Amino acid sequence: MNDHPIRVGSMLFTMVDPEKGYEVEYNRWYERDHFYAGCMIGPKLFAGKRWVATKELKDLRFPRGDTPVASPVEAGSYLAIYYVLEGGHDEHFAWASDQVVWLYQNNRGFPNRVHAHTVLLERPGYHYRDADPVPVELAFDHPYKGLGVVAVDPADGVSEEQLVAHLNDEAVPALMVDSPVASMVSWHYQDASSGDTDRAPMDLGMPPGPTDRQLQCFFLEDEPTAVWDRFRAYADGISASGLGEVVYAAPFLPTIVGTDTYTDQLW
Repeated sequence: MNDHPIRVGSMLFTMVDPEKGYEVEYNRWYERDHFYAGCMIGPKLFAGKRWVATKELKDLRFPRGDTPVASPVEAGSYLAIYYVLEGGHDEHFAWASDQVVWLYQNNRGFPNRVHAHTVLLERPGYHYRDADPVPVELAFDHPYKGLGVVAVDPADGVSEEQLVAHLNDEAVPALMVDSPVASMVSWHYQDASSGDTDRAPMDLGMPPGPTDRQLQCFFLEDEPTAVWDRFRAYADGISASGLGEVVYAAPFLPTIVGTDTYTDQLW
């Protein structure tokens, strides 16, 4: 499915909370300025989408308490994810490092927000439910009704290859079969020593995880509440295998672009 010329090579994942009382202002700033000026107009970045977690969805996240992706697990009301063209990572983030500084110097930042987890990811891997699916490169433009974000760590003494084989051969197919879970793209954290985010003019929240962690994005054809029991069973199955552990799982809805829908449902 990914033998076409437009292939995603890396991803920006940025999960943020507005400060209470600034929900609408933040939503409008991000959607009407920063989404474009901070990301979409940059070279080699070809797709982006925003997602939101209401309080109802945050209450479904697991495990509860602090996690290595969000601390506490409820942190991060808004998630924006962006695709960078294969081979274009260095060019885009060289531009982005300068651009974000310029925006803040020109009063186009937003101080009343707190990053939960803003990281760069690479080495995508794919899994599809259908024989002729929507490629993940088109996923942001397809009318999916939800997103599931899951982070899986190998168990002690288990190699990344062993974990990935179990996920690809057993766990992910079992999650997807006869379900609204249409596709999944799995990512690896970029090594924190790369320096691509060193010039960010704000704290970026929880740091990148180990490079053998699988950060998975599942695209859903139904609302997350209708399918979340499957994700709990997915996590239980991985744990029972002895090969890995789900260290973070969170459902999101797509934002309704051009509106302030959900801004009054975050807390």
